Formats: sequence, C-alpha cells, structure tokens
Amino acid sequence: MRSRFADTFNHDADAPDYDVDVGDETHPVRAGYAELLAWVVRNARIDPHHDVLELGAGTGNLTRLLPPAHRVVAVDVSTAMLEIARRDAATLADGGRRLETVVAWADELPFSDNSFDVAVSSFVLQLVPNRSAALREARRVLLPGGRLAWVAWLVGGERFRADQIVDTVLDEFGFDPPESEGPSGDVASRDAAALATRRAGFRAVRARAGEVVHRWTPESYLGFLAEFDEESLFADLGARERRKIERRLLEELRKLTADELTMRLPIVYVTGVAS
Repeated sequence: MRSRFADTFNHDADAPDYDVDVGDETHPVRAGYAELLAWVVRNARIDPHHDVLELGAGTGNLTRLLPPAHRVVAVDVSTAMLEIARRDAATLADGGRRLETVVAWADELPFSDNSFDVAVSSFVLQLVPNRSAALREARRVLLPGGRLAWVAWLVGGERFRADQIVDTVLDEFGFDPPESEGPSGDVASRDAAALATRRAGFRAVRARAGEVVHRWTPESYLGFLAEFDEESLFADLGARERRKIERRLLEELRKLTADELTMRLPIVYVTGVAS
C-alpha cells in the first residue's frame, strides 16, 4: 500500500499550494522528477530543434527542467495549474517564449498528426481515465521516430509506518481515518507498462521499475502533514487542540527508526519510439 502522499490529487483550487509544495526541492516527488529528467535527456535526446509535448504538465515543475528546445507545449486539464506554469516560465532565460500551454485531456489531444518530436509525462498516466487512449494519442501526435518517455506510480509498496502512526493518533482525537478511494489507476507492473506502450504503436520499448525514496525526520514529516497532506484538517483545528495533536504526533514519530521514517514509493519508467 502506498503512502497517503502518493494518493494526493490536486485540482484548480489546490494549484497554488501544489506549486509551492511540489516545487520545493525537498519535496519527496522531486526525486522522481529529477530522475525522469536525466532519463529523458539520455533516451529522448531532446535538442534545440525539437518540438516537445508534456502530458499533464501541472504547474510546470518538469517543464522548467527540460533542456532547451524549439517549442515546449504543456498540456493539462487544469487552467489554474497552467497559469502558474506560464507565470513561472517567464523567469527562465528565454522569458518563457518557448512555452505554450493548452488545456486538454491527455486522451483527446487537440493537435494534428505528426506534430512533435518528443513527448514526456511524469506521474500523470496513472490518473487519466484511459491510459491506453492517452498512449495512442501520444503516438498519433508524434512524428515517426519520435520518442516518448513517461513515469508513473506502480501498484504495491509497503504501508509507510509513519502513516500508520498518524492514523492512530488522529483516531485518539476522534478523527476518522482517510476514506478508501477504491482501486487506483497505478500501473500493475513494469511488464504491463511496456505492453501498453507497445500496443499504442511504439517500438524499442524499454521499461524499468524504480522507487521514489525520501527520508523524513519526525519534524519534517509533521510539517508535511500540516502544510500539505492534511492541511485542511490542521487548518480547522483550534490552536490548543492543534498543539496537543502535534505534540502527540511528534511523541510517536520520534519512536520510529530511521528506516521506518524512510518513504519508498514504487514507480515505473518507460521509453519508446513511435513506429
């Protein structure tokens, strides 16, 4: 079972907080972004003449890390997320001139066939209603020989021990545990990711499993809960009750070993070449 962190999904209303949190170099998902970037550079071979498509760009955290290209088109269903992406791109060396933003679903792209040289996507294809359709759309808009690189959460992983502590302490104070969100869209396995990519019309497909690893301290994990993962709960607490809950959480979190405070979330990396 994954950490509560991996199940967090942000919509328009959450875009500003999402950008602040996930844009922070210390945020756990940043390791995945950085590794994907290195992987894309090696495998997609982006150069200044390429037109690049990012599926599910969000606030542009990955977009801003991509190497120089002729054009980068960031697609997302959230207008608010893309507004932040445009704003932040203005601080880049080129003033954001290479960036275009388009509001669209990944499985219904508003582009002509053979429009891009490279397509990338990070932690999005587990969220789309139809991953197979999204991969087929990526193939459609890529030039023959164009490259795709994507990363998403994998099913599995052990329940993060610190999450269990949080659930227990919140239960002590009369708060219900998080409701089950039902089956996730996480990728079943590395082989399933590779097969779906091949069926979408890609060749030379390579897939490998990995992990997002983040080591917390009791204090940093409590800060993550209060400022991001359980922000609404903590914001609604009275000052006195909040102090009591935070003291209790720290008391229990400080009993955990360094290994129990290390979060490991399984992910899969996939590349392919458009046939």
